[in-house]
Amino acid sequence: MLRKLFQEEGAKGALIATVSTVVVFGLAVWAIAASPNWNKVQNQFFSARHMSDSWPQVSRGFLINIELFLIAMVLIPVVSLLVAVMRSLRGPGFFPLRLLSLVFVDLFRGIPLYLLIVLLGFGVPTLRMDGVPNSARFWALTALVLSYSAYTAEIYRSGIDAVPESQRSSARALGLTQWQSLRFAILPQAVRNVVPALMNTVVSLQKDVALVGIVGVRDALREADIYTDRFFNYSSYMVATVLFLLISIPLTRAVDWYVARDRAQRAQVMA
Repeated sequence: MLRKLFQEEGAKGALIATVSTVVVFGLAVWAIAASPNWNKVQNQFFSARHMSDSWPQVSRGFLINIELFLIAMVLIPVVSLLVAVMRSLRGPGFFPLRLLSLVFVDLFRGIPLYLLIVLLGFGVPTLRMDGVPNSARFWALTALVLSYSAYTAEIYRSGIDAVPESQRSSARALGLTQWQSLRFAILPQAVRNVVPALMNTVVSLQKDVALVGIVGVRDALREADIYTDRFFNYSSYMVATVLFLLISIPLTRAVDWYVARDRAQRAQVMA
């Protein structure tokens, strides 16, 4: 990071940036430490003893967050791509599929994720339908997949619409069917165009997985809630915060790296 800064700004610019950063953060730390209630806040949020005691159950709950995150990451691209393809089909014969995809996107983008998890996590198990899972964990995951698939489908569709119409016409002129045109000509270009946006949704999903705790799933946040209710100390929340940051920060940096690499490759092609 520092070497890149030296390359872009030069030695003088890098020195100014370093000094200003140290000054700003130093003043922030001093202001917080000098506040009248810092000792109380430190004991409530940064207690080493409570952080150590809550670590086993919070970290165990975090494994559930990771599990749900990985499952959702596999399902969301499949569901969203199917919805986007349905909405991109042309011709009167495909109108029911286009309408179904439109209803799906409007419905699940319009319902807040928190509310959707509550409705599915508490509502569906109450019905006690034969052959339908009654696990709140299953329906919380379903809510995540449905909500994110609706948003991701629109990202895919924007990529499909960005492909020049001549590509579709050329594929049809070669005798390809509409499905074959999408599969071999349109989708490969569309997916490549929207990968940076898709990677940003991955970062967002990693954080929103914490919402599953509202229906009783004992994830990291729920375990932190239980510990706080038992000992009236918020340090367990800091443990959960650190665990999520250990995942989200590398993901964010990976997205930045990929976007920069993709921009450089496109610049080379255009040159």
